[in-house]
Amino acid sequence: MEKNIESYFSKPKKWQKEIQEMRAIALDCNLTETFKWGHPCYTLNNDNIVLIHEFKSYCAYLFFKGALIQDEKGLLIQQSENVQAARQIRFTHVDEIIKLKKVLKAYIFEAIAIEKAGLKVALKETAAYTIPEEFQQVLDKQKKVHKAFYALTPGRQRAYLLHFAAPKQSKTRVARIEKCLPLILSGLGLND
Repeated sequence: MEKNIESYFSKPKKWQKEIQEMRAIALDCNLTETFKWGHPCYTLNNDNIVLIHEFKSYCAYLFFKGALIQDEKGLLIQQSENVQAARQIRFTHVDEIIKLKKVLKAYIFEAIAIEKAGLKVALKETAAYTIPEEFQQVLDKQKKVHKAFYALTPGRQRAYLLHFAAPKQSKTRVARIEKCLPLILSGLGLND
């Protein structure tokens, strides 16, 4: 794991200076540096606190329970309407990170306190998500699929429902469902 982390930080990247500064801040908060999902992840007693990740137009801290952080500075961003717990703080220049160093540490320490207190983000129940008509028909007709789908974790169920509902055309929804049936029957999530 240490090899993966060092390799990640030593490879030339668009956001090299920024992620080095973000790393220093996270490590200064007494977190353990790990490598998860292809990115540096900072944990407390094996619980995820914050992750560094890069995108084409920005790099970011991703706070796993960011929805619980008191965002007095208005820095936290919800990536999409479907993201329930995580929140990002985005950067496009190292100077932004340096200027916000004290604030960023405060957010990290608040995230640590949230984790130590055992607080959880109240997630929307899977039943609150709409099941596309095309998938409901499959569930009604194929008992093996029904059983396998409802045996999945709620997060995996939600990922499938969002994936199936996204296309505007029915034929595209049907194609997505058909493509995913082997995964569902194998007990796998959309991205497993």
